[in-house]
Amino acid sequence: MSDQILNLEPRAVWKNFYSLTQIPRPSKKEERVIEFMKNFGESLGLRTIVDETGNVMIFKPATPGMENRKGIVLQAHLDMVPQKNSDKSHDFEKDPIETIIDGEWVRANGTTLGADNGMGVAAIMAVLESRELVHGPVEALFTIDEETGMTGAFELKPGILKGDILLNLDSEDEGELYIGCAGGVNGNFEFPYSEVPVENGSIAYKINITGLKGGHSGLDIPIGRGNSCKILTRLLWHGVTEHGLRLSSLEAGNMRNAIPREGHAIVTIPASEKEKFEKCLLKSAETIKAELSVTEPGLQITAVATEMPGSLMDTDTQNRMLRAVYGCPNGVMRMSDAMAGLVETSTNLSIVRSEEGVVKVICLLRSSVNSAKEDLTRMMGSIFELAGAKVEFDGEYPGWKPNPDSAILKTMQEVYKNRFGKVPEIKAIHAGLECGLLGAVYPNWDMISFGPTIRYPHSPDEKVHIESVGKFWEYLTETLKHVPA
Repeated sequence: MSDQILNLEPRAVWKNFYSLTQIPRPSKKEERVIEFMKNFGESLGLRTIVDETGNVMIFKPATPGMENRKGIVLQAHLDMVPQKNSDKSHDFEKDPIETIIDGEWVRANGTTLGADNGMGVAAIMAVLESRELVHGPVEALFTIDEETGMTGAFELKPGILKGDILLNLDSEDEGELYIGCAGGVNGNFEFPYSEVPVENGSIAYKINITGLKGGHSGLDIPIGRGNSCKILTRLLWHGVTEHGLRLSSLEAGNMRNAIPREGHAIVTIPASEKEKFEKCLLKSAETIKAELSVTEPGLQITAVATEMPGSLMDTDTQNRMLRAVYGCPNGVMRMSDAMAGLVETSTNLSIVRSEEGVVKVICLLRSSVNSAKEDLTRMMGSIFELAGAKVEFDGEYPGWKPNPDSAILKTMQEVYKNRFGKVPEIKAIHAGLECGLLGAVYPNWDMISFGPTIRYPHSPDEKVHIESVGKFWEYLTETLKHVPA
């Protein structure tokens, strides 16, 4: 049962996380959690502000004797990624998250858990309501819409927060301190098409891609997981060139920052190609499943006879679009020369969807090197411009340049070593933390990102390691005690 997590330690954190699981908070639908956080701050008698964008800020004075310490801004985002298994009935705008204790982990029942970034939010709440913790001035910053556009960070105004140090609680490996992140930009490509009649003598199929793991489009991109947009397009293009396949509609992926897990297409073929098409599709399915057997053991590819669609996509647009998507780069483009094992530049083909006479293709491009991001943007634009698509890039956000001489970094290294007997790893992350944007608004901030161990964020396999939550909380509270003056 979901409320069993209330018995986990540290209870101060888990009870707040449980409260968050009961409040629907998908990106761009954060009204209830904003109101919840506002009421939370006010109930503690703390100064609480909700800005025009919906960011919530709560201010807690220093404990006696700590007034001269540098001010700390504790930051996390309120929204979560809404992903569920296809067989799961769940409305992310109405239903609470069902949590399950699974051995050493907490996960959800067929949906994303929201530990990203609910664990960070819950820990900040525990700091705000504690009467025992020792700390200097604390300012809590809860941003909105991090997952789909970093809207809260983009719209944060200067001058409201007075702290000198930002602790971002949105990393996902306990024992690691992050001091840099990738920047990103959304690629949006559109193919308007005409609807034409179904050809006589045709039969219809629904092609389905299911069972992929998906995952975070930055953190999980080097794993080489299957991408439903790429797999579906591969099958469709083979059908076009070998069997006269015609496309009526398609949809694959639903979040720009998640590796797409499922895809579906309604197609027709000449009835005379029925046996050849089914045989070839089965062979192609077995080939693709063999290629991905290690990373995607649950992959399923099927073609099921279905009702004849009312219309088809015109042939010219169909072929230009399929060629472009089939040829679209996807995955790791370059590894970092500066930090071993870190992805420098990548692209995630996130969504391909036909609706109201337009095929929309959405990609998320990431790089920790601005010039490489710009080059990838131009390359992707060139591919889709050649195919006749409308090309637009938006939502660009900067990376966060590492500062190995950071004062708070040295403090946190010492605290971790004294507490846990080893020095934490120092890393940069191939994901879009809000630190880059926030640091542009408050350039005086010395910034670190850390958190508990979370696996498979942005997918229904998301889970958080129970023991790591305790260490994360202990590390946070010890850090607050040792913030320099």
